[in-house]
Amino acid sequence: MTTGNEALGRAEETGRVDDEVCVRRLIARFKEGDKGAFDEIVKQYRKQVAALAYRVVGDYDEAADVVQTVFVKMARNISRYDERKKFYTWLYRITVNASIDHMRKHQRHRHESIENLHDSLESSAADPEWSHRRRQLKAHIERAAGTLNEKQLSAFMLRDVEGCTVDDVASIMEMPEATVRWYLHRARAKIRKELLRRCPQLLILMGIR
Repeated sequence: MTTGNEALGRAEETGRVDDEVCVRRLIARFKEGDKGAFDEIVKQYRKQVAALAYRVVGDYDEAADVVQTVFVKMARNISRYDERKKFYTWLYRITVNASIDHMRKHQRHRHESIENLHDSLESSAADPEWSHRRRQLKAHIERAAGTLNEKQLSAFMLRDVEGCTVDDVASIMEMPEATVRWYLHRARAKIRKELLRRCPQLLILMGIR
């Protein structure tokens, strides 16, 4: 039996495959001198890049600066893009690196906003108490994420927030899958430890172990 999450995952993957076919055509046009093709690429990926940048830097204005940097770097380096690999992983890598560089430049070391983390956090409009607990838990998770280092944060965000597969996270972070799994393990362990310290009763009420 196919679960709702599996069906959603397949739909998302199908959408990404369609996006990959489309963007390869746009890249070919851009390389031939069609500047309008670049604008179409930006339009297609701006929302994803902006959301990812915001989740790293935690500020809308600063995320907007990162987005500008990302697309400038994309334009400068698109001739080096290996079309045997997924475009969105290449673009996500640029986005993660640009976001981390921005935080270093501005001495920002805390992740301040995480959304849509886990099925356990899904809200129900018919249950205001559950929605309240969900908001509380999200706030605790946001603070707990401040204990992660840059690589742990990147792995956690890409896998558990963005929903990327481990192999795609490995491609984005340019490291073996085993290393990604290690960073994920450490990130989740740190966050769980912080949650157990900050809100053990809330975890019990939400059925999270």
